Amino acid sequence: MSLPPEKASELKQLIHQQLSKMDVHGRIREILAETIREELAPDQQQLSTDDLIKALRRRGIIDDVMKELNFVTDSVDQELPSSPKQPVCFTDKQSTLLKKTNIDPTRRYLYLQVLGGKAFLEHLQEPEPLPGQVCSTFTLCLHFRNQRFRSKPVPCACEPDFHDGFLLEVHRESLGDGTRMADSTTMLSISDPIHMVLIKTDIFGETTLVASYFLEWRSVLGSENGVTNLTVELMGVGTESKVAVGILNIKLEMYPALNQTLSQEVVNTQDENGINRPVCSYVKPLRAGRLLDTPRQAARFVNVLGYERAPVIGGGGKQEQWCTLLAFLCRNKGDCEDHANLLCSLLLGYGLEAFVCVGTKAKGVPHAWVMTCGTDGTITFWESLTGHRYIHKSTNPDESPVAEQPKPLYPYRTIGCVFNHQMFLGNCQPSDSVEICIFDLNDESKWKPMSEEAIKSVCAPGATTSLPPFPPLCASTIDASVTSNEIEMQLRLLVSEHRKDLGLTTVWEDQLSYLLSPALASYEFERTTSISAGNEEFQDAIRRAVPDGHTFKGFPIHFVYRNARRAFATCLRSPFCEEIICCRGDQVRLAVRVRVFTYPESACAVWIMFACKYRSVL
Repeated sequence: MSLPPEKASELKQLIHQQLSKMDVHGRIREILAETIREELAPDQQQLSTDDLIKALRRRGIIDDVMKELNFVTDSVDQELPSSPKQPVCFTDKQSTLLKKTNIDPTRRYLYLQVLGGKAFLEHLQEPEPLPGQVCSTFTLCLHFRNQRFRSKPVPCACEPDFHDGFLLEVHRESLGDGTRMADSTTMLSISDPIHMVLIKTDIFGETTLVASYFLEWRSVLGSENGVTNLTVELMGVGTESKVAVGILNIKLEMYPALNQTLSQEVVNTQDENGINRPVCSYVKPLRAGRLLDTPRQAARFVNVLGYERAPVIGGGGKQEQWCTLLAFLCRNKGDCEDHANLLCSLLLGYGLEAFVCVGTKAKGVPHAWVMTCGTDGTITFWESLTGHRYIHKSTNPDESPVAEQPKPLYPYRTIGCVFNHQMFLGNCQPSDSVEICIFDLNDESKWKPMSEEAIKSVCAPGATTSLPPFPPLCASTIDASVTSNEIEMQLRLLVSEHRKDLGLTTVWEDQLSYLLSPALASYEFERTTSISAGNEEFQDAIRRAVPDGHTFKGFPIHFVYRNARRAFATCLRSPFCEEIICCRGDQVRLAVRVRVFTYPESACAVWIMFACKYRSVL
């Protein structure tokens, strides 16, 4: 990358000044004269450039110049992503380690360093991992004003070896402030905290939410030289939210350095912290950029995020624990409320009138789902855990139907309230049964609204009870083709070992395996669009591949995780799949095909199809 003309001129001037200071020109003249006297033969008229360079290098002149100019080799642990501007180097005052990144010199940055962890007592007896050994790891995820970061995984330990740096851009987003460097007063008005989420990944790839913490960073504005060190005590989640899980040592530093720091009294008056938040603050319009194209694709994305009920110590009923969006995305799984909040936010982003519904399913089980209201009055239910859609048709209990009305396909039984980022409406109809509910949300005799001003007072940006801005969705980091192939190879090995234990040999037919691909693509397309297509071509290809007198059997199954051994154990619990895997007979040929479909946040739908063909024996 070339330097701008003014920068090149400035660099040349600096080099010229340093060379003059060292009297390099005089030293070169002396060496040239000495070399001519000692090495130039009588029949030679001149020295070549190469001869002169060798002489200068032999006498150490070049090395001296390089040392004086102090060109430093960068030792960089991690390139920190930011705007694509000219590289600028910052040298830490306490260390000679040079940190390098691409930054905009007209912006203000907050450099957050995690210097280590301690007192993670749950991992006190954790053995030291051996080289190459798979072990449980901690990963720290950060979100600040539409910027997301993820640390390198470190082995779980009582004192985890966190050593990572994150460069956060700090600026006002109002019109005209985008390119202006924020001063202390401007940054004091930015109330967004740094959301930190700690995730544990076990040796099987399962993730657990360890801690969620909102870091109030503005204390650095009142610190001397714009540098401060903090000790952050991380608390557990859910029923363990009052129990400390560990401590992180953090250093905050402003770049460029602040010309004027604020008094601590001014900084402390801006502290704000809320624990219990209104449900409306968990929903807001969320745009997926180019990562998702349609509302139905968004529903599929939310569906393939894992489902896990909030854990309850000692068992008992359902734990009422709603996660922030960052914690849900980083863990890649959550409860039905987490799924519903995300789906509602995405549908709002697509311009639909969407609400989260809170009610029950069969047997009175609490549940949350999403509803959209069409301009023609059509009410559509979206089940965030499955991606299914249902059209609601209200029945009048006072009318006696001519024929018995079919039962609704949706699983919902009662509904208590609906809400989004602007409205909260309580169901005040005589019955809370979904089947006979009328969804005229403008009829206050049926739906009692909460004051919109009251909602704005607690959910508007900057309110003490509002959540920080939603993080942007991240593109998948999974290579679908490579992952599909890896899982397929692992399944082949597992099937062969299983059949070997049964005294059976295994013969794979690659062509038959390949022919299963269109079926898997068709299944995923149908899940995403509700349209079935391509099945005719698949059936025709299979008929051609299976000779007369032979039988074909296939078993498709779908997962939202990539653990081949776990998937295989689940498949064996199906009698039909076990019949294929353990097939006995004449000329048995086995096939397996895996197709991984990737979605944002490294969520994925994994389709697996086992098949066999064999000669039928009468």
